[in-house]
Amino acid sequence: MTTAERIEQSKTNIFKAVFPNTVNHYDTLFGGTALSLMDEVAFITATRFSRKQMVTVSTDRIDFESSIPSGTIIELIGSVVKIGNTSLKVQVDIFLEEMYSNTREKAISGLFTFVALDENKKPIPVL
Repeated sequence: MTTAERIEQSKTNIFKAVFPNTVNHYDTLFGGTALSLMDEVAFITATRFSRKQMVTVSTDRIDFESSIPSGTIIELIGSVVKIGNTSLKVQVDIFLEEMYSNTREKAISGLFTFVALDENKKPIPVL
């Protein structure tokens, strides 16, 4: 399988409903919850790409472009965007969808770096 094919097959999409237990005092998705969901999607994407043990080593940038209100649907999309020797970068975007209309917009985006580890927790090649 080519690297391009691996990237395409590892792309990860997850949908979630934004319920009241996940929002802050402004009735919008709590930032920490968004980061947790993004890290999970990034981890799944990295693991599906490499099929090795992966750990998050950094978040390069998280942009909160718009707030996500309670009672909406979000789609998280993870894609491998850069491959190193022992590490890779995963872009995660969160799209906001209103439940009862066709409105959709990108609300949050972030870049996560992962490292592949062996059984002794030492870095190994991702491919």
